[in-house]
Amino acid sequence: MPRKYKIKVDLVTNRSNIIVLIKNISQLQEPTNEAILKLMQKSPLKEGKLISKSELINAYKVLKNKKALQISAAQEKNFFKNVRKKRTRTISGVTPVTVLTKPFPCPGKCIFCPNDVRMPKSYMSDEPGAQRAEANMFDPYYQTFNRLLALKNIGHPTDKIELIVLGGTWSHYPEKYQIWFVKRCFEAMNEFEHYKKTEILKVEAKPPLDEDLLEEIKGESMDKTYNQVIAKALLSRSVEAQGETATWKELFAAHKVNETAKTRCVGLVLETRPDEITENELVRLRKLGGTKIQVGIQSLDDKVLELNKRGHDVAATRKAINLMRLAGFKIHAHWMPNLYGSSPEKDVEDFKKLFTDISIMPDELKVYPCSLIESAELMKYYKSGEWKPYSEDELRYVLTEVFKIVPRYCRITRMIRDIPSTDIVEGNKKTNFRQIVERELAKVDVRSEDIRAREIRGNKVNFGDLDIKVTEYQTKVSREYFIEYVTKDDEVVGFLRLSLPTEKSFIEEVKDSAMIREVHVYGQSVQIGKKGKDKAQHIGLGKNLLKKAEKIAKKQGFKNISVISSVGTREYYENNGFSSCDGQANLYQHKKC
Repeated sequence: MPRKYKIKVDLVTNRSNIIVLIKNISQLQEPTNEAILKLMQKSPLKEGKLISKSELINAYKVLKNKKALQISAAQEKNFFKNVRKKRTRTISGVTPVTVLTKPFPCPGKCIFCPNDVRMPKSYMSDEPGAQRAEANMFDPYYQTFNRLLALKNIGHPTDKIELIVLGGTWSHYPEKYQIWFVKRCFEAMNEFEHYKKTEILKVEAKPPLDEDLLEEIKGESMDKTYNQVIAKALLSRSVEAQGETATWKELFAAHKVNETAKTRCVGLVLETRPDEITENELVRLRKLGGTKIQVGIQSLDDKVLELNKRGHDVAATRKAINLMRLAGFKIHAHWMPNLYGSSPEKDVEDFKKLFTDISIMPDELKVYPCSLIESAELMKYYKSGEWKPYSEDELRYVLTEVFKIVPRYCRITRMIRDIPSTDIVEGNKKTNFRQIVERELAKVDVRSEDIRAREIRGNKVNFGDLDIKVTEYQTKVSREYFIEYVTKDDEVVGFLRLSLPTEKSFIEEVKDSAMIREVHVYGQSVQIGKKGKDKAQHIGLGKNLLKKAEKIAKKQGFKNISVISSVGTREYYENNGFSSCDGQANLYQHKKC
């Protein structure tokens, strides 16, 4: 029975125009937003308005179900490829879904951190992800489900999801809340395939705070702290009282369903502080299903950390990252230039330490220059003249220099935080600094080796033209192998991170094992079970990378190899010979070399 799609557009009066528009879009050779907009303007709705992309996709499905649209398989493929909004969102091989936790007290006292009491610590209510979270009352199920639906409505695949949980310091939230939050996200993914409508779910959750008790914080005076305001607003609203609790057994049941669901979690990202990371904490994050940790390094200068009231020193950062690596996690660090007490020259030297200090060497980076926000304590230092934001020339110098330093095994996922310019009191308000930096590098014929700068993206892939390149580097606790498939132009098509520990892991299950910390194949996300003709995904690259890793591990004397698999990739690794360890906590999957 054909699926029914409910749309707001009148198809009786607009059918002919919409059919013409669909066919014209399917024939576009260069499907830029401007080109699609011009076609929409040539085929407007009868009432004079332009149809949105999501409505156009839904109209397509209705017309096809009614057999009112005659279109070839090739035209259909081109239509969806061309009309997909923000194709770069899934060009890295997975579909990211970001959710935020509710506001909750934070152990940090950082002077640069915003104090927006409507949000979890460090986030601003005007940021896109924060707005979606607030609209869904910070409920994890509604945030996840409605985001999946919004992405599906604009043509993105929703079968391979990287779930990114943001908000304050995750490790400081009550454990029962954490289990419940992740469980509800998984339940949303598990149930998404059964939803046949295009309308978002109506939010039934209640506000997480007593909003009448919220007081705005002025960073210049700091009469009250974020924690004081939030604690008061949370009074009598315990996680138990709000039903925000779950058991490990319930979470594991949701995990089990997701292993074979149509919408699978192929990566779970959690964020915390270095001083919150312990051996027990990392085991708990694995039980939740975590595979990557976003950790705020901010600076590798103890004096700068102290001046900014960060609350930990560099030694704590080193210890945390060494533990994370031994546990197999992907390490996604945050680093901040323009902090109080630093300078452009000091920042460049500090950045170099990220890749020369063998206890750091992150896999991914977010470079977030310090922004001046009215609710941050930094306002006092700005008003007194003790701190000022970098000029555009100074910032361009720092970011250009650091881009030259990034090794080929690291990916800069973001440069400049997505803070609305209206929230920045003074300083840089440009969000396209990555493009500015890339233009600066092009002037001197320099190309960054950063992974993101070398991704294959949507380009065609010929397997016979690819080479395997292996980059080795030593850390405090391991010998790392970054194994990548590259084109003749050094574009990265897929890679694997293999860690051969030189110290015993604190986790019994993997104490004598080589560790695969990540396998990633780039290109436009291809649905699970489908072949990607001329695309990087599903042409056997991942399988070949696994074989290469096993060969290296065996040559180096390891008899066992383990993988920090996501819940949604367990089936994939089982199909490649990996299995869970009987009688253990099943935090990893294992194979004999």
